[in-house]
Amino acid sequence: MSARIPPLEAPYPPRTAALLHRMMPPGEEPIGLFRLYAQHRQLAEALHGWGSYQLSRRLTLGLRDRELLIDRTCALCGCEYEWGVHIARFAPRAGLTGAQIASLTHGTSADTCWSDERDRLLLDAADALHTHHDIDDSLWSRLSAEFTPEQLLDLLMLCGWYHAISYTARATRITPEPGAPRFGDVPPASDGENLA
Repeated sequence: MSARIPPLEAPYPPRTAALLHRMMPPGEEPIGLFRLYAQHRQLAEALHGWGSYQLSRRLTLGLRDRELLIDRTCALCGCEYEWGVHIARFAPRAGLTGAQIASLTHGTSADTCWSDERDRLLLDAADALHTHHDIDDSLWSRLSAEFTPEQLLDLLMLCGWYHAISYTARATRITPEPGAPRFGDVPPASDGENLA
């Protein structure tokens, strides 16, 4: 299926080329999502500022925390495109095991591959925000004991941001990046089996 709004292709207009260059690590070609947003350069410029913060060291959450929230949110939204980009690029750096990637995609925080309470809390927060668009008092109390107010605000905004990214990627039918994993590459555990 082709994209409903096709990403721009090179050669790009000079201002668009400069923006796409800023959006990617040095020497890398722009991914399809960025080229899609570049169809609306003013929007792409605005998104770049916020996205740069979310993926930077200025975010009060560390790389692993960030990637657990992003991967889980994208999986819950059924956004194979963005999930695949993050699994390919960041899962190894975040120390995610194969079982944890499968659990993020198909499982729950109760799966045996999650031994760290902080990891489980992040998954529970992403699940609550996705399912209920809120966090109940009990979960909030547990989160508040582990995370600072600044980290909690970053957590909330990060999950919301990746809902928006997921909506765009899914609704426009953007083609997955070459070599990026697909949901089917990480099958769920057998019935009744916790992911080990």
